[in-house]
Amino acid sequence: MNSALPKVLVGFRGKPIIQHLLDSLNDIQTEHKPIIVVGHKYDLVQSYLGNSYIYAFQEGQLGTAHAVAAAKDKVTADNVIVLYGDMPFIKNESLLKLMSNHVLQKNTFTMFTSKVPSFDHKYQVFQSFGHILRNNGEVAQIKEFLVCNEQERQITEVNPGIYAFKTSWLWNNINKVKMNKQKEYYLTDMVEIAIKNGQRIQTLPIEPNEVYGINTLTQLEQAPEI
Repeated sequence: MNSALPKVLVGFRGKPIIQHLLDSLNDIQTEHKPIIVVGHKYDLVQSYLGNSYIYAFQEGQLGTAHAVAAAKDKVTADNVIVLYGDMPFIKNESLLKLMSNHVLQKNTFTMFTSKVPSFDHKYQVFQSFGHILRNNGEVAQIKEFLVCNEQERQITEVNPGIYAFKTSWLWNNINKVKMNKQKEYYLTDMVEIAIKNGQRIQTLPIEPNEVYGINTLTQLEQAPEI
Protein backbone atom coordinates (compact mmCIF):
# COMPACT_ATOMS: atom_id res chain seq x y z
CA MET A 1 0.00 0.00 0.00
CA ASN A 2 3.08 2.25 0.05
CA SER A 3 2.12 3.49 3.51
CA ALA A 4 3.88 3.87 6.84
CA LEU A 5 0.70 2.56 8.44
CA PRO A 6 -0.31 -1.10 8.65
CA LYS A 7 -2.63 -1.88 5.74
CA VAL A 8 -5.77 -2.13 7.90
CA LEU A 9 -5.22 1.42 9.21
CA VAL A 10 -4.97 3.00 5.77
CA GLY A 11 -7.77 5.53 5.39
CA PHE A 12 -10.87 4.94 3.27
CA ARG A 13 -13.97 7.13 3.38
CA GLY A 14 -12.86 8.93 6.51
CA LYS A 15 -11.74 6.00 8.64
CA PRO A 16 -9.31 3.08 8.56
CA ILE A 17 -10.21 0.13 6.35
CA ILE A 18 -10.66 -2.23 9.31
CA GLN A 19 -13.01 0.16 11.10
CA HIS A 20 -15.67 -0.37 8.42
CA LEU A 21 -15.66 -4.10 9.17
CA LEU A 22 -15.64 -3.55 12.93
CA ASP A 23 -18.59 -1.19 12.65
CA SER A 24 -20.58 -3.98 11.00
CA LEU A 25 -19.55 -6.34 13.79
CA ASN A 26 -20.41 -3.80 16.47
CA ASP A 27 -24.00 -3.75 15.15
CA ILE A 28 -24.32 -7.47 15.97
CA GLN A 29 -25.11 -8.29 19.58
CA THR A 30 -23.02 -11.21 20.82
CA GLU A 31 -21.59 -12.07 24.21
CA HIS A 32 -18.09 -12.42 22.75
CA LYS A 33 -15.79 -9.58 21.75
CA PRO A 34 -14.13 -9.75 18.33
CA ILE A 35 -10.57 -11.09 18.42
CA ILE A 36 -8.12 -9.17 16.27
CA VAL A 37 -4.94 -10.93 15.23
CA VAL A 38 -2.10 -8.41 15.11
CA GLY A 39 1.53 -8.62 14.08
CA HIS A 40 3.18 -5.98 11.91
CA LYS A 41 3.16 -2.64 13.78
CA TYR A 42 0.68 -4.14 16.23
CA ASP A 43 1.13 -1.22 18.63
CA LEU A 44 -0.37 1.20 16.10
CA VAL A 45 -3.37 -1.05 15.53
CA GLN A 46 -4.04 -1.51 19.23
CA SER A 47 -3.55 2.14 20.10
CA TYR A 48 -6.03 3.20 17.43
CA LEU A 49 -8.70 0.56 18.03
CA GLY A 50 -8.52 0.67 21.82
CA ASN A 51 -9.78 -1.74 24.47
CA SER A 52 -13.09 -2.79 22.93
CA TYR A 53 -11.47 -5.84 21.36
CA ILE A 54 -9.34 -8.83 22.31
CA TYR A 55 -5.92 -9.00 20.66
CA ALA A 56 -3.91 -12.06 19.68
CA PHE A 57 -0.30 -11.71 18.52
CA GLN A 58 0.95 -13.52 15.41
CA GLU A 59 4.69 -14.12 15.55
CA GLY A 60 5.82 -13.63 11.96
CA GLN A 61 3.63 -13.51 8.87
CA LEU A 62 3.20 -17.13 7.84
CA GLY A 63 -0.22 -17.08 6.23
CA THR A 64 -3.89 -17.06 7.11
CA ALA A 65 -4.00 -20.43 8.89
CA HIS A 66 -1.03 -19.34 10.99
CA ALA A 67 -2.89 -16.12 11.88
CA VAL A 68 -6.02 -18.01 12.93
CA ALA A 69 -3.98 -20.46 15.02
CA ALA A 70 -2.47 -17.49 16.86
CA ALA A 71 -5.94 -16.72 18.26
CA LYS A 72 -6.51 -20.22 19.66
CA ASP A 73 -5.96 -19.33 23.33
CA LYS A 74 -8.27 -16.31 23.05
CA VAL A 75 -11.33 -18.08 21.62
CA THR A 76 -13.98 -19.07 24.16
CA ALA A 77 -17.03 -19.44 21.88
CA ASP A 78 -18.34 -22.77 20.54
CA ASN A 79 -18.19 -21.40 17.00
CA VAL A 80 -15.88 -18.93 15.30
CA ILE A 81 -16.07 -16.83 12.13
CA VAL A 82 -12.88 -15.81 10.34
CA LEU A 83 -12.92 -12.39 8.67
CA TYR A 84 -10.30 -10.16 7.04
CA GLY A 85 -9.40 -6.67 8.14
CA ASP A 86 -8.96 -5.48 4.55
CA MET A 87 -12.58 -6.27 3.51
CA PRO A 88 -14.54 -3.15 4.51
CA PHE A 89 -17.81 -3.76 2.65
CA ILE A 90 -19.32 -6.80 4.39
CA LYS A 91 -22.82 -6.04 5.68
CA ASN A 92 -23.94 -7.04 9.13
CA GLU A 93 -26.98 -8.72 7.52
CA SER A 94 -24.64 -11.08 5.69
CA LEU A 95 -22.68 -11.86 8.84
CA LEU A 96 -25.90 -12.58 10.71
CA LYS A 97 -27.00 -14.91 7.91
CA LEU A 98 -23.73 -16.81 8.11
CA MET A 99 -23.90 -17.03 11.90
CA SER A 100 -27.54 -18.13 12.07
CA ASN A 101 -27.22 -20.77 9.34
CA HIS A 102 -24.10 -22.18 10.90
CA VAL A 103 -25.55 -22.41 14.42
CA LEU A 104 -29.16 -23.38 13.65
CA GLN A 105 -28.12 -26.16 11.29
CA LYS A 106 -25.38 -27.29 13.68
CA ASN A 107 -22.77 -27.14 10.95
CA THR A 108 -19.12 -27.88 11.45
CA PHE A 109 -18.01 -25.78 8.48
CA THR A 110 -19.93 -23.05 6.66
CA MET A 111 -18.51 -20.67 4.06
CA PHE A 112 -19.45 -17.87 1.71
CA THR A 113 -19.00 -18.17 -2.03
CA SER A 114 -19.39 -15.36 -4.51
CA LYS A 115 -20.32 -15.31 -8.21
CA VAL A 116 -18.87 -12.57 -10.36
CA PRO A 117 -20.24 -11.57 -13.77
CA SER A 118 -16.72 -11.61 -15.24
CA PHE A 119 -13.09 -11.15 -14.28
CA ASP A 120 -12.81 -7.74 -15.96
CA HIS A 121 -12.08 -4.28 -14.52
CA LYS A 122 -13.09 -4.10 -10.84
CA TYR A 123 -13.73 -7.86 -10.82
CA GLN A 124 -10.21 -8.69 -11.98
CA VAL A 125 -9.07 -9.14 -8.37
CA PHE A 126 -11.48 -12.07 -7.98
CA GLN A 127 -9.56 -14.07 -10.55
CA SER A 128 -6.92 -14.69 -7.89
CA PHE A 129 -9.52 -16.12 -5.51
CA GLY A 130 -9.89 -19.89 -5.39
CA HIS A 131 -12.34 -21.22 -7.98
CA ILE A 132 -15.13 -23.45 -6.61
CA LEU A 133 -15.39 -26.91 -8.17
CA ARG A 134 -18.58 -28.79 -7.36
CA ASN A 135 -19.75 -32.39 -7.63
CA ASN A 136 -23.52 -32.95 -7.48
CA GLY A 137 -23.90 -29.51 -6.00
CA GLU A 138 -21.42 -30.04 -3.16
CA VAL A 139 -18.01 -28.37 -2.90
CA ALA A 140 -15.50 -30.89 -4.21
CA GLN A 141 -12.39 -28.73 -4.48
CA ILE A 142 -11.10 -25.17 -4.49
CA LYS A 143 -8.39 -24.52 -7.04
CA GLU A 144 -6.21 -21.46 -7.40
CA PHE A 145 -6.26 -19.76 -10.79
CA LEU A 146 -2.66 -20.67 -11.60
CA VAL A 147 -3.32 -24.40 -11.34
CA CYS A 148 -6.75 -24.37 -13.04
CA ASN A 149 -7.15 -25.68 -16.58
CA GLU A 150 -8.82 -23.45 -19.18
CA GLN A 151 -12.31 -24.73 -18.40
CA GLU A 152 -11.85 -24.29 -14.66
CA ARG A 153 -10.60 -20.74 -15.17
CA GLN A 154 -14.00 -19.84 -16.59
CA ILE A 155 -15.75 -20.78 -13.34
CA THR A 156 -17.08 -17.55 -11.87
CA GLU A 157 -17.99 -18.91 -8.42
CA VAL A 158 -15.06 -18.03 -6.18
CA ASN A 159 -13.97 -18.37 -2.57
CA PRO A 160 -13.62 -15.11 -0.60
CA GLY A 161 -12.14 -17.07 2.32
CA ILE A 162 -14.75 -16.22 4.96
CA TYR A 163 -15.52 -19.28 7.06
CA ALA A 164 -17.56 -20.26 10.10
CA PHE A 165 -16.19 -23.23 12.05
CA LYS A 166 -17.24 -25.31 14.99
CA THR A 167 -14.39 -24.30 17.26
CA SER A 168 -13.47 -27.78 18.46
CA TRP A 169 -13.24 -29.09 14.88
CA LEU A 170 -11.12 -26.11 13.82
CA TRP A 171 -8.52 -26.64 16.55
CA ASN A 172 -8.48 -30.42 16.01
CA ASN A 173 -7.66 -29.96 12.33
CA ILE A 174 -5.79 -26.70 11.77
CA ASN A 175 -2.46 -28.36 12.55
CA LYS A 176 -3.00 -30.54 9.46
CA VAL A 177 -2.44 -27.52 7.20
CA LYS A 178 0.95 -27.91 5.55
CA MET A 179 3.40 -25.18 4.58
CA ASN A 180 3.09 -24.36 0.87
CA LYS A 181 5.70 -23.27 -1.69
CA GLN A 182 5.41 -19.69 -0.46
CA LYS A 183 6.41 -20.98 3.00
CA GLU A 184 3.00 -20.05 4.38
CA TYR A 185 0.04 -21.89 5.87
CA TYR A 186 -3.20 -21.11 4.05
CA LEU A 187 -6.58 -21.41 5.75
CA THR A 188 -8.07 -22.42 2.39
CA ASP A 189 -6.49 -25.85 2.95
CA MET A 190 -9.11 -26.46 5.64
CA VAL A 191 -11.60 -27.01 2.83
CA GLU A 192 -9.54 -29.88 1.44
CA ILE A 193 -9.05 -31.30 4.94
CA ALA A 194 -12.81 -31.21 5.56
CA ILE A 195 -13.61 -32.89 2.25
CA LYS A 196 -11.05 -35.64 2.83
CA ASN A 197 -12.62 -36.25 6.25
CA GLY A 198 -16.05 -36.61 4.66
CA GLN A 199 -17.19 -33.38 6.28
CA ARG A 200 -19.99 -31.60 4.42
CA ILE A 201 -19.38 -27.90 3.81
CA GLN A 202 -22.44 -25.69 3.56
CA THR A 203 -22.06 -22.69 1.26
CA LEU A 204 -23.97 -19.41 1.29
CA PRO A 205 -23.92 -16.80 -1.48
CA ILE A 206 -22.59 -13.30 -0.92
CA GLU A 207 -22.42 -10.41 -3.35
CA PRO A 208 -18.92 -9.87 -4.77
CA ASN A 209 -18.98 -6.19 -3.82
CA GLU A 210 -19.19 -7.20 -0.13
CA VAL A 211 -16.00 -9.28 -0.29
CA TYR A 212 -13.88 -6.88 -2.28
CA GLY A 213 -10.57 -6.57 -0.46
CA ILE A 214 -8.28 -3.53 -0.46
CA ASN A 215 -4.73 -4.83 -0.80
CA THR A 216 -3.14 -2.41 -3.26
CA LEU A 217 -3.24 1.27 -4.15
CA THR A 218 -5.12 0.36 -7.34
CA GLN A 219 -7.80 -1.43 -5.31
CA LEU A 220 -7.97 1.53 -2.94
CA GLU A 221 -8.61 3.77 -5.95
CA GLN A 222 -11.29 1.42 -7.27
CA ALA A 223 -12.98 0.98 -3.89
CA PRO A 224 -15.25 4.08 -4.11
CA GLU A 225 -16.81 2.51 -7.24
CA ILE A 226 -17.68 -0.56 -5.12
